[in-house]
Amino acid sequence: MVVDVETGGFNAKTDAILEMAACILCMDDFGRLKIADTIAANIEPFQGSRIEPSSLEFTGIDLDDPQRNPLSEREAIQKILLPVRQELRATDCQRAILVGHNPTFDLSFLNAAINRVNYKRNPFHPFSSFDTATLGGLAFGQTVLARAVQAAGIDWDESSAHSAEYDTVKTAELFCCIVNRWKILTGL
Repeated sequence: MVVDVETGGFNAKTDAILEMAACILCMDDFGRLKIADTIAANIEPFQGSRIEPSSLEFTGIDLDDPQRNPLSEREAIQKILLPVRQELRATDCQRAILVGHNPTFDLSFLNAAINRVNYKRNPFHPFSSFDTATLGGLAFGQTVLARAVQAAGIDWDESSAHSAEYDTVKTAELFCCIVNRWKILTGL
């Protein structure tokens, strides 16, 4: 499962999650990895959370945008994690491994939110992850998401970047590309 969060800062315990998205991956009939579904939510900052103005400037998130329609943190966690849990049951898996671009950041915010809302049965492994920054560096010599995506021959729209949904989809496309190329190269 590929996950991205956009936040109000760098501290998972004190800074708000403003957007979250996840891509559920599956295998096609030829054993290639692909995106099966994408789930996204705008999130209302939790009570007492910090939001750095520089984070809003970087992401372009307008908290007062009437189109935003944010969910509470609990509602957003449920919206994102319920389909992940359903996929785990359908594929007879115990835990999902988070795939992300620098996933330690995303996983720390996800785990902090899960703890804050007292969400039971977190489907993600508590610390294991796949890092597309590292994989992009290995496969394409690029660790920055935009550069790795472009080096992989995947379209990139800079004006859409830094939204959780867009970045999640591009991270998922990059991860699928790398895994599928590895399968071709190794025959595994």
